[in-house]
Amino acid sequence: VQLQASGGGLVQPGGSLRLSCAVSGFTLDSINVGWFRQVPGKERKGVSCIKGRDGTTYYADSVKGRFTISRDNAKNTVYLQMNSLAPEDTAVYYCGTDRGDCSGGGYWGKGTLVTVSS
Repeated sequence: VQLQASGGGLVQPGGSLRLSCAVSGFTLDSINVGWFRQVPGKERKGVSCIKGRDGTTYYADSVKGRFTISRDNAKNTVYLQMNSLAPEDTAVYYCGTDRGDCSGGGYWGKGTLVTVSS
């Protein structure tokens, strides 16, 4: 499985960004994929995940109501729409496979940096 994340950048507080994760090697209906983030000195944590079998989604409490995960099976791409961004959302965001509990699954893409700052 290969995953390629893109879409990070610098945004002001209250702004929006959309991250994309292009997946190859497996179709999205056969694997769970998620977005995870990491700040220096802390462990990587699950932000949002989507299950391959039925599209069930999970969101960390800190992003509920602000972030939306979606997928385009035809493009084999998973998206993370991030709205109302806050400085505490600043992190390197990774897409990766997931075992089903949004804790990761072993395959990771290269991270993309999201910086929320005025």
